[in-house]
Amino acid sequence: MTDTALIVIDAQESFRQRANWEEVDSPTYLKKQQALIDGGLKKGWKIVRVFHAEADGIFSPASGFVRPLAELKLDRPDLEFFKLRHSAFVGSPLEVFLIENGIRRLVVSGIRTEQCCETTARHGSDLGWQVDYVTEATHTMPLTDASGKTWTADEIKARTAAVLDGRFARVCTISEALGGAARAAAA
Repeated sequence: MTDTALIVIDAQESFRQRANWEEVDSPTYLKKQQALIDGGLKKGWKIVRVFHAEADGIFSPASGFVRPLAELKLDRPDLEFFKLRHSAFVGSPLEVFLIENGIRRLVVSGIRTEQCCETTARHGSDLGWQVDYVTEATHTMPLTDASGKTWTADEIKARTAAVLDGRFARVCTISEALGGAARAAAA
């Protein structure tokens, strides 16, 4: 029995419909995300697939875009659900599933690095789970702040890694995540 769950957050076709979807960077992300899924399956981890849903637009289930990115292969996740908030814990069956399955360690991946992935990692840590945050298996798009500065995807990933590592998670590579348990996050 495993004590680890891989959480694949919002890796869905909805994002391809946005003007800021980065087709240049997405093949690398998709390859890394699939490698993490495949490695987790080989390790016997529980696999959780989460979709972001909204009432209207491209994130509405009625749009037809709230489905896995076509390139990602994961036939039967152990848990799959729609979330309505940034954290995959809010208003979802995730916490109960993790407790019922004896999960102590979360491996966080998906889309968007600084938004739903980071929020879920922080929330999971605050609830007491050990968290591995696999930045290379997350994806995001450039973001312009209130001052007009545009942050690249790499800058956003670096910022997220800096604020999470040692506080809320162990920021690690795919091979490190597959290699062993996260250390407890610092207080």
